[in-house]
Amino acid sequence: MWSSEVTEMIIRGIGESLYMTIGGTVFGYLLGLPVGILLAVTDRDGIHPNAAIYKIFDVIVNILRSIPFLILLILLIPFTRALVGKSYGPTATIVPLVIAAAPFIARMVESSLKEVDPGVIEAARSMGADNVTIITKVLLVEARTSLVVGSTIALGTILGYSAMAGSVGGGGLGDIAIRYGYYRYETDIMAVTVILLIVLVQIFQTIGMRAASRLDKRK
Repeated sequence: MWSSEVTEMIIRGIGESLYMTIGGTVFGYLLGLPVGILLAVTDRDGIHPNAAIYKIFDVIVNILRSIPFLILLILLIPFTRALVGKSYGPTATIVPLVIAAAPFIARMVESSLKEVDPGVIEAARSMGADNVTIITKVLLVEARTSLVVGSTIALGTILGYSAMAGSVGGGGLGDIAIRYGYYRYETDIMAVTVILLIVLVQIFQTIGMRAASRLDKRK
């Protein structure tokens, strides 16, 4: 039966999903952005090639990206419990979300930075810019549109991960869908949670693409 309690639960689920998604994305970028920059810079065509460093981080990123999120979620239970004191709930779910998102974000950042015109980099270098200046003033600035698009994709992906975490008590809309739609066969509640997840993705997509469009200096 649809009641005020169910409505409150849905609203709380939206809040928890947003909390996990935004938290996972922010901390994911804190880890993934530096790694992505490092991969782009140390690649053989980067501004400071270093095969050893690139290979180490390339392997780490590939390994983490190869582990399905639900398996990673279970593998990290001891680490999550040690870090936040419990292995369930929205806050605990942010831990595996960050670990899963960081390598994905790193790859997108690497790809975005590699799209920057080499001529722009050479022009900056000819004016005496060092590597740090090239990274902060050239690569990140020139790739800003692609980086924003990547962050939009990351938000949608992490939202999907957070919904999967509902299968093991992660909270949010995914948890509601599992508990009511799967275990209790209340398909109306499950349908609402699915629609809300779709709406959230569309909101992220719309905001992200508009921001990217405004940052695109070609327009």
